[in-house]
Amino acid sequence: MRRREFITLVVGGTAVTWPFVARAQNSALPVIGLLHRGSAPQNVNTIAGFHDGLGQTGYVAGQNVTIEYRWADGQFDRLPPLAADLVRRGVTALAAFAPPTALAAKSATTNIPIVFFIGGDPVKLGLVASFSRPGGNITGIGGLTIDLVPKRLELLRELVPKADSIALLVNSSNPTAETQIQSMGEATRALGLRLHIYRATSENELNAAFAKISQMQAGPLVVGADSFFISVRDKIVALAAQYVIPTTYEVREFVVAGGLMSYAPNFRDSYRQVGVYVGRILRGEKPADLPILQPTKFELVINLKTAKTLGLDVPLSLQQRADEIIE
Repeated sequence: MRRREFITLVVGGTAVTWPFVARAQNSALPVIGLLHRGSAPQNVNTIAGFHDGLGQTGYVAGQNVTIEYRWADGQFDRLPPLAADLVRRGVTALAAFAPPTALAAKSATTNIPIVFFIGGDPVKLGLVASFSRPGGNITGIGGLTIDLVPKRLELLRELVPKADSIALLVNSSNPTAETQIQSMGEATRALGLRLHIYRATSENELNAAFAKISQMQAGPLVVGADSFFISVRDKIVALAAQYVIPTTYEVREFVVAGGLMSYAPNFRDSYRQVGVYVGRILRGEKPADLPILQPTKFELVINLKTAKTLGLDVPLSLQQRADEIIE
């Protein structure tokens, strides 16, 4: 009997099983190598979006395409060997999520087509030559996640209008950390606010960072875009509550976990766009001919219960602009 493995997760309350079979087990089907900086349980919704995109181009996992998943579980140093392993296995195409993942995939191969979703500018990161003509074997979706850091600041200031300083938390091991700092610096100067920068690359450093933010009374906090932060979101949300720090985040999963507010592209839709591009490549199109896309759906999510716990009144105007209110 041919051995088949499955990844079974829950999407919207429904159990969803995605088969993934090694290429050697069914060489007749194209194989997608999916490389991710996070873990499977924390990405159920977004990976479902990827499958939706594949489906739009006629591909269904286990029927006419197989998928090999590689999860780094938030450990960036695992990405290069995971990417190299997929290349050695001779996958037909690679899907890579987040800047360090895309960079690892690009370093691993110049032949296998790569489709990425990242937060930031893929040209500045050296992934592609230009938005309109990526060139080479790589294309994808530029997430604008980093560019939205100032927007998160504006929204946070609406909640805490009397704040005269802002704290920014970044992961210094993330290749986009300095870009985020620069972007936030420009935004705070424009508003006449002082900026305090804190860095954390581990859970112990997170503990220390939040303690310092509280001790220094650095003001409300913007948590930077980073996959490690997403992987430990429950801890970050708990620390924000412990030190009573109004905090805004990269993605809605923080707010679902009890965080105050998030503003970002709709990640599920962006993953869907990656799935569509991968499907088009499997049908014969070349990455060099597919322009870099940008997200078209954005969402503001607010947790009213958390706001009340922090003693904050959420303006009606802000509530009306929210895509989702958690009570």
